Amino acid sequence: MPTFMDVHHGMHGITPEALKAAHQADLDIQGEEGVDFQRAWADPEAGMVWCLSEAPDADAVKRIHERAGHPASEVHEVPVVV
Repeated sequence: MPTFMDVHHGMHGITPEALKAAHQADLDIQGEEGVDFQRAWADPEAGMVWCLSEAPDADAVKRIHERAGHPASEVHEVPVVV
C-alpha cells in the first residue's frame, strides 16, 4: 500500500494533548477508507502538523482528515521509505 505524508498549516499553538486528540479522531474512522495513520508530528510555533500514513490513495487520506475536522493542506505520496 502506498505511503503518504500530509501537512496541515494554521495549527499555531497546538498542544501535545490537542495533537493526540486530532490523531485519535483520525484513528477512530481510518478503517472506513482503508487508511492506516501511523504517526503525527507538530511544530506549534510554525503552526504545522505532519502525518504519516499508508492508504489506497491521497484522496482517502484527505477524506479522513476532513471528516475528523482538520483538513490537510497538502498530501504527498512518499515513493521511497526506509
